[in-house]
Amino acid sequence: MDFITKCIFLFTSCFILGILYFKLFGNTSKIDSKLSSKEFKEDEKSEVASYFNGLGFERWNRIYSNSDDVNKVQRNIRIGHQKTVEDVLNWIKDSGSIENISFCDAGCGVGSLSIPLAQMGARSISASDISQAMVTETQLRAQKSGINIDRLNVETSDLENIKGSFHTVICLDVFIHYPQNAAEDMVQHLCGLTEERLIVSFAPYTLFLSILKKIGQLFPGPSKTTRAYTLKEEGIVKAARNSGFIPVRRKLNKAPFYFSQLIEFEKESK
Repeated sequence: MDFITKCIFLFTSCFILGILYFKLFGNTSKIDSKLSSKEFKEDEKSEVASYFNGLGFERWNRIYSNSDDVNKVQRNIRIGHQKTVEDVLNWIKDSGSIENISFCDAGCGVGSLSIPLAQMGARSISASDISQAMVTETQLRAQKSGINIDRLNVETSDLENIKGSFHTVICLDVFIHYPQNAAEDMVQHLCGLTEERLIVSFAPYTLFLSILKKIGQLFPGPSKTTRAYTLKEEGIVKAARNSGFIPVRRKLNKAPFYFSQLIEFEKESK
């Protein structure tokens, strides 16, 4: 390849990359400003609830079970999520007895965290999910596990409408449905519900993951990505600090097709 050909190839490559970059990121600020509006959040909540009461429930119920009817991607997501749950349970065990501790499992899914907490002897667990189908499945699994229903209360609710006061509030892999500003608002809301400890997990923002997601959005049909968000850790930590909570532990869990940043916050002593 002679010099002129190399120059033409380099120019063409840069031109194509420039177009792709603009296509992927050119409208980001405009989209983010829309996502922060109350009206858009209501539309998005309705979309999430509809998904997880229908096709989404069928998919994720299989993923969060022992079913063999999952593909390789779904199996890896199962492994990654279960590792996140196990890490949280181990952190809680490290803190000592939980027989006098109240928990809030915000976005409980099918009870992957709530049920083990009840089996560990937690005083009380308030579990909720935006999907009635998920709530029903959690109740069924709890009954099959012989859980005392007086210890585990499960109800349908989005994060914004959770009320009460709890020693520990936990929200795992739910912020995937929230853009940055809304997720930070939710962190502050959850901090307002907890007396001592908040544990959250979210898909961390990296350029690589962002590009993969943006590329996926360019394709129509079944391969198109669902609405999902990666979050900048500094924004999540800042929101917690502004509410009087400081990070005390972190853990990044990775499996193919699963990335989750786990952070434990404790109330800052005055």
